[in-house]
Amino acid sequence: MPAQDTSAIKEKIVSIIRLKGPSIPVSIAKEIGLDILFTSAFLSELVSEKRIKMSHMRIGSSPLYLIQGQEKMIGNFSQHLKSKEKEAFNILKEKGILKDKEQNPPLRVALREIRDFAIPFREPKSEEIYWRFITHNLKEIERKETGKHVEEETKKSEPLQEKSQEIKEPEKKVERNKENDLGIFDKSKKPKKKKQLKKKASSQKENIFFNKVKVYLNEKSIELSDILTVNKNEIILKVKGNNTEQILIAYNKKRLNENDIIKASKKAREFGLRYIVISNGGILKKTEELISAIKNLQATGELRDNNV
Repeated sequence: MPAQDTSAIKEKIVSIIRLKGPSIPVSIAKEIGLDILFTSAFLSELVSEKRIKMSHMRIGSSPLYLIQGQEKMIGNFSQHLKSKEKEAFNILKEKGILKDKEQNPPLRVALREIRDFAIPFREPKSEEIYWRFITHNLKEIERKETGKHVEEETKKSEPLQEKSQEIKEPEKKVERNKENDLGIFDKSKKPKKKKQLKKKASSQKENIFFNKVKVYLNEKSIELSDILTVNKNEIILKVKGNNTEQILIAYNKKRLNENDIIKASKKAREFGLRYIVISNGGILKKTEELISAIKNLQATGELRDNNV
């Protein structure tokens, strides 16, 4: 891929989303004329910079990317929700607000899954949990118990949308627990579990590694032809430079040893291509010396004992 101004690409992506609304990566990739892998990397950077947002729902396996203020437009993709989640979406959209404990367990679980549309809030006096549809104004909600309007402002309920992801599936005896025990409203409870934190850390490392490879390709004006393997430890790509197709193997480690070179050679041999190997810090000195020695090696032989 020829070197390009990354800031200009980011601006173009933001402009596309602003114009077309929530979009999936493959659509954005077509608009900007880049490979899906690079497009996803730019989208990840824009999310980290808080210039765009990522939806909780998935279109196939892809999230939607949107700009602040386009949240209501995600409803246009509700047909992609699972059956129970779509049922919860339709009921909440029709009613505007639902009292959590009055719903059956499957519906309560589904409400916790459609975090793009269902926003939880707590009635001030009774501490009861309610769900409101994203387009429903809290100030217009009338409490059945007292006939008064809920006084919590929309601003207070919005952050709870993110915390709702930690609500656990309700048990049969959920009535014996306070709704606050679900962990949405208790700020002292950590919103993410250890597994989620590890997964996030792993994803961040993978993005950093990928970005380094992306910079290398840009600097060398190497074009990406195909993606063979992408993970936090190793990236294997089919690339084209100077009109010659090759295999590029990137190792996420400080130094390469002979085993890494052998592994890369075997992978390239599968495709009948020459190969490029890169890492964070080059090759070990003894491995480099071995490669240099092999270049001048013409042949090897085996000595035999004449007495045998």
